[in-house]
Amino acid sequence: MSRGGFAYLNARLRARRSQMVPESFFQQAVSQSFPDFVRSLADTVYGPDMVGEGLADVDRAVANHLRRTVGDLPGLVTGPMREAVNLLLLQADLTNLKTILRGKAAGLSPEEIKGKLLGGTLPEALVNAMLQAPDAASVAQLLQLPTHPLAKALRNAAAGNPDPLALEVALDRDFYAYSLEKARRLREPVLASYFALQVDAINLATAFKLQALGVLPSETYFVPGGSHVTPVLFNRVATGDFGAMEALSGTPLAGVVGVRSLGDLERALRQILLHKAAQGGKDTLGAGLALDYIRRKEWEASRIRLLARRAYFNLPVEAVAKEVT
Repeated sequence: MSRGGFAYLNARLRARRSQMVPESFFQQAVSQSFPDFVRSLADTVYGPDMVGEGLADVDRAVANHLRRTVGDLPGLVTGPMREAVNLLLLQADLTNLKTILRGKAAGLSPEEIKGKLLGGTLPEALVNAMLQAPDAASVAQLLQLPTHPLAKALRNAAAGNPDPLALEVALDRDFYAYSLEKARRLREPVLASYFALQVDAINLATAFKLQALGVLPSETYFVPGGSHVTPVLFNRVATGDFGAMEALSGTPLAGVVGVRSLGDLERALRQILLHKAAQGGKDTLGAGLALDYIRRKEWEASRIRLLARRAYFNLPVEAVAKEVT
């Protein structure tokens, strides 16, 4: 793939990145009432998408804004460049699918689940149908897209009736095998490196979950493709040997070495992955800038939705402060 073909897209991305919601908005919004939060949001780039003043209106504005500012990116390039950008949006499909399955398992309503979703490539009508489906098998029947890397993976995993964590890992295994191979074939080393670090992050989070559940680790729960979290390290952490994470000192995952709870781990991993994506901003001839922009926008959207819920339900500031600052 030509390394100069991203010049037009990257110029557009730089312009869009300069219009992102400033950090001062989040610092102020964390303690605002819901009406004040809605007024503040209307003064940002999300303003044109705000129609109404309710929580559902905020969710709709976020979804519409992402569709306009992120979902249109593949259409700005062609050929292999479009494939590379589309690969980043497919990852949102993976996140959304896991969010839908978790929400159903937790008994959340379709509206509650929808408020947590990111952008992606799936048509809104299909997402809405998946939200109404009663279980994983029904969702798999709806996701009948022959070229989508998650369709076959979900059907196979749901047919085996695994536990919820094993189902998610099965999706991760297929998705990252596909994504790593595709990024390398497209000669996008920045994307391949980022995906490999995400695999490491997934394996660490899964190890913490297995330890908390008292479930013995096995290869069923391990996703191949990472660079730093080996099966041996995974097994040791999953059985409660958190000291084994000292082996990650000197790696991009060094920030998790002293972490002992899943919540703290997920926050540390999010920071590490956002930093890794930000490094892609230096990739002026490839898809790295798109990686950085898309991850920034997804994080921005997640923070806005979380702050909206804190204000709407009048939750204590401390309930979300760690998650949004």
